Order: sequence, then C-alpha cells, then structure tokens
Amino acid sequence: MHRLPSRSTVHRFRGAAFLLCSCFVLTFVSIGVLIYSIFITDRELTIIGALLGLLTLLTIFFQWLLSSRTRCPLCMTPVLAKNGCSKHRNARTFMGSHRLRVALAILSRGTFTCPYCHERTAVEARQRNRA
Repeated sequence: MHRLPSRSTVHRFRGAAFLLCSCFVLTFVSIGVLIYSIFITDRELTIIGALLGLLTLLTIFFQWLLSSRTRCPLCMTPVLAKNGCSKHRNARTFMGSHRLRVALAILSRGTFTCPYCHERTAVEARQRNRA
C-alpha cells in the first residue's frame, strides 16, 4: 500500500474530498429548495435557494483549486480532479462518479483506490528516515 509524501498532501486530499462531497450535497439541496420555493411561491425561500446555488458554485471553484494538486503517488494522475484520462478496467463508481467514490473512501476509510492505476493508497504521510 502506498502512502502520501507529506502531511500537507494529506490535508489537501481530505479538504478536496470534503469539498467534493459538499458540492454533491449542496447541488441537490439547492435544486430541491428552488423547486419547492417555486412550487409554494415563497419569495424568501427562492432567495435562499439562489444563495445556496451561489454557495455551490463557490464550493465547486475551491474544490477545483484544491483537487488539481491531489495526485496519486504512483501514477501521478489527479484523482479528485476532472480529466479525460481513461480509467482502469476494474475501477468502480458510486452514483456514476469515480471521483465521488474516491472522496468518500478518503473521508470514511482513510484509504482509496486510484481509478487510473487501481493501486491502493493510505491517506497518511510516509515516515522519513533521518540519519
């Protein structure tokens, strides 16, 4: 099992994973609030739904910034960023998304399987031998 090179990389992976999961949740919540507010014709609730949509866009932007530097230690492909690389034949999805599966694995188990090289990585820093 591989490990990440430093503590800052571990924090970057966990932060990007949290923001990605937040993006999915905020998207569904903001759409639901907007549809409900239009259905019951409540102006304040519509404004809240629009603000939730704006918060979703900000979260997507910050997740995009963080995820561009979350690279698998073996294949050096960004595992939490959108890219056009082909996935491993055994890579699995969650709700149709490889990135969401990786993010949930990082947050829940502390390990993830790279969807590109299919190698397992622990989300912890390597021990360095200092002589």
